Amino acid sequence: MALQQIVEQTVTGLGYDLVEIERSAGGLLRITIDMPWTAPEVDAPPAPEQFITVEDCEKVTRQLQFALEVDGVDYARLEVSSPGIDRLLRHEQDFIRFEGEVVDLTLKQPIGSAAGGAVAANRKKFRGALERAESGGWQIVWSDEPPPKPGQRVSKKRPPAPVQVLGFTLDELREARLAPIVNFKGRGAKDGAAAAD
Repeated sequence: MALQQIVEQTVTGLGYDLVEIERSAGGLLRITIDMPWTAPEVDAPPAPEQFITVEDCEKVTRQLQFALEVDGVDYARLEVSSPGIDRLLRHEQDFIRFEGEVVDLTLKQPIGSAAGGAVAANRKKFRGALERAESGGWQIVWSDEPPPKPGQRVSKKRPPAPVQVLGFTLDELREARLAPIVNFKGRGAKDGAAAAD
């Protein structure tokens, strides 16, 4: 059996989702797992987010060691971990789950003439808020204006930088990840900042 198939069967058989398989130099085999996610019901309250624990990683590691040994897969070290704050987005369900979050996208091909001069024609990397496009596909929305520095005064007369929108299909992506943005002000800061605006 192929490595992808062995790992996927083992991980899903234990009740987890396989996010990524990565082979690195020195024989390291890195497996990233996550809790299964299903879209919430329309009028249901949101379920609390479940996170991968050390015990989950240990359980998957033990089972994978056995499965990989039985199939004779060659590796020196096995590492099983949670996706982390820069989680890879691969499937349509991942995009639905993280709609509204800030993501980093890398396109397979530069944007080219489709940019119309608004962004560099050879640009492949973008960071913006993930949204569902009116056409049913996906898009990210961003502004190239840097955020103000702490304590900096921003003139209310100055016009804001234009908002950019990039529509894409999953086939056009080389990679999509959640942007690793850490807020050290705590969970309540987001709600308080929205109320202050």
